[in-house]
Amino acid sequence: MAINPGNTSTKIGLFKDKELISSEIIRYDKGELVKFKKIIDQLDFRLKSIDSFIQKNNIDLSEIDFFIGRGGYLRPLKSGLYEINNKMVEDLVEAKYGEHSSNLGAIIAYSYACEYKKKSYILDPVCVDELEPVARISGHPAIERKSIFHALNQKRVAQIAARELGLEYRDINLIVAHLGSGISVALHKRGRVVDVNHAIDGEGPFAPQRSGGLPVGGFLRYIFEHNLNYDESFSMLYGHGGLAAYFGTSDFAELMQKYEKNTNKKVKIIIDAMAYQISKYIASLSAPVCGQIDGIVLTGGLAYSKTFINLIISNIKFLTNNIFVYSGEDELLTMAEGIILGVNKKIEILKYF
Repeated sequence: MAINPGNTSTKIGLFKDKELISSEIIRYDKGELVKFKKIIDQLDFRLKSIDSFIQKNNIDLSEIDFFIGRGGYLRPLKSGLYEINNKMVEDLVEAKYGEHSSNLGAIIAYSYACEYKKKSYILDPVCVDELEPVARISGHPAIERKSIFHALNQKRVAQIAARELGLEYRDINLIVAHLGSGISVALHKRGRVVDVNHAIDGEGPFAPQRSGGLPVGGFLRYIFEHNLNYDESFSMLYGHGGLAAYFGTSDFAELMQKYEKNTNKKVKIIIDAMAYQISKYIASLSAPVCGQIDGIVLTGGLAYSKTFINLIISNIKFLTNNIFVYSGEDELLTMAEGIILGVNKKIEILKYF
């Protein structure tokens, strides 16, 4: 069973090997979640909703061999499959390294695994850190750049692109842009993500719900002039930034319909600007490898829009002829595949300590 908690949903998938037997996206109203001060406070609420899915589908959890959850904010880790243990759960419950809905993935998987005396795992959590030393330098010694990104989907689509090229992931250079409610653009250099924008903390292109790299001086002045506290300030970056700030909605499909009708000047310029920023960030990541790019991958929910993707491709096609578009993010299947590789000893099962 694969469990992927998102900001306003929990995705559940039941697999027999790689075959999806049943799945559901349990959606929550934001009003239901706002009453919980911390992410961990949502645990019982989400477990009840998952239990309803289990009962509705007559699932006998004692027959589940393995549970896997989306990996959340932990200490910086190398890419791979990790067995969940008490130390990992303690760090996530405490939110020792940060608050994020994905923190609940391992906690939920572990709770079921303990109850039924099975094993549980995470694969390529958001804290996968393979940055080169030079990429960690921010410009001020008090603040170091960190690696937080859509590692699970990025690693999977990078390996798919490598296969399409007839090459090994460890032998090529790719730039991968995950385009969803948040956007992460990463340089995959010979099998390692050596540079990537922090997808939450205010780096990179703006996104449906995130502001990306705001001008820092202007951001600080706004905070002080409006007497905002930390939570209010951070919500400008995460949750209430980007398209949500410009339009009061982060419904990308609705905004793209307006864009394609070409009747709303504001929609036109903001969507163009988002594609422009994504393109600019992709191009900038070709510099660390002197332009030696074997391919570019565009993935995530926004990649379903051919109109939007073509805006980006028209700006970046000078970098390479190998541009791959993998719409959406099949993270549940990716997690199931990770377990199969681990139990069959095709990849190492790593320990968290």
